[in-house]
Amino acid sequence: MNTDTDTQTILVIDDTPQNVTLLEDVLTSKGYVVITASCGKEGLQAIQQHSPDLILLDIMMPDMDGYEVCHRIREMEGQKLTPVVMITALDGTEERVKGIQAGADDFLTKPISIHELLARVRSLLRISFLHNQVRCQAEELARFNKDLETRVEQQVRKLKRAAELKRFLPPQIAASALGEDEDKFQQLLKPHRRDIVVVFIDLSGFTAFTRNEEPEEMMKMIREFNQTMGELVWKHEGTLDRFTGDGMMIFFNDPVEVPDPASRALQMTLDMRTDFESLRKEWTKRGYELGCRYGVASGYATLGVVGFEKRWDYTAMGTVTNLSARLCAQAEDTEILVTKRLLTSVEKEFHSE
Repeated sequence: MNTDTDTQTILVIDDTPQNVTLLEDVLTSKGYVVITASCGKEGLQAIQQHSPDLILLDIMMPDMDGYEVCHRIREMEGQKLTPVVMITALDGTEERVKGIQAGADDFLTKPISIHELLARVRSLLRISFLHNQVRCQAEELARFNKDLETRVEQQVRKLKRAAELKRFLPPQIAASALGEDEDKFQQLLKPHRRDIVVVFIDLSGFTAFTRNEEPEEMMKMIREFNQTMGELVWKHEGTLDRFTGDGMMIFFNDPVEVPDPASRALQMTLDMRTDFESLRKEWTKRGYELGCRYGVASGYATLGVVGFEKRWDYTAMGTVTNLSARLCAQAEDTEILVTKRLLTSVEKEFHSE
C-alpha cells in the first residue's frame, strides 16, 4: 500500500444510493480512488477484484447485514488486517461490541460528520500502511532467509568439493577449481586424456633399511620424507598422485592446466634433490644409509577418479607413468633421468648430461 492518496483505494458498501454518493463525492475530492457496492455480495466480489486499502461498510443491508459481511471479509485471504469502518444509525454499546467481534476496526454514526469521516480514514490508512510495511519487511526477511539458506547450501557443497580436491591437489589449485560450477567440477573428475609431465621419486637403500630398523623409526623417517617432498609439490603446483611407501608420483598439467608444466616439474625435482641432502645429513647421524633417485617423463595419459563411494583417488594411467617409474628405477642416487622428448622442450632452461 502507498501513502499517496491518489493510489489509495476505498471501498464503500451501502444499499442507500444517497449515502454512497455522499461518501464517494467527499472521498474523491480528497484524492482517494473510490469503488462502490450496493450490497454485501457485491462488496465481497469487489474486495477480491480490487483489494482496497480501506472499507466503509453499512450495517443495515437487505441481503446480509454488515456484521456478516465483516466476518466474511476477515475470512478472506489477505484481508485480515484491511481496516473496516462500520457505518450505522444505531448508537448502542451492544451493536459496537457485535461489530468488534465481527472484526470491525472503527465506527461512524449517521448522520456522518465529514470531518470525522476524513480524520478516521486518514488515521486507519496510516495504520494500514504501517501494517503493510511490517508485512513487506517480513516477506523480504523470508526471501533473505531463503537466499541465505541457498548460499549456505552452496558453501557446504563447495566445502565438500574442497575436501575431495585437497586430498590430491595443492591448496592453490583446489581453490581455483572451487571457482568452477558443479557441472564443470564433475566434468573435471571424469576420465579424460591430457598431455602431462610425470615425476617419480624413490628412496634407494630402503629395502635394507626396513630389515634393520624398528617400525616406529621407519614410520618417522617416511613422514619426514613425505613432509619435505610434499611441501615442494604444493609449492610448484603439482598434483600428488600417491605415496608408495618409499616414494611418490607427481604429475603436472592436470586436473587444472598450468603454464610450463615441463619446467615446473624439472625445477621441483631439482629442489627435491637439494632438500633431500638436508634430510640425508640428519639421517646419516642416525645411521640411516638412504639415497634418492628421480625419473621424469612427458606424454599423454588417461586421468580421472578411481575407487568407490567411500574412497576416491585421482590418478593418471598410461605409458608415461610407467616410463617415469622405470627411469626412476634405473637412476643412481642423486641422479635425475629424463626422457629426450621432455628434455628437448626445455633444453634452453636446464643443463643436462
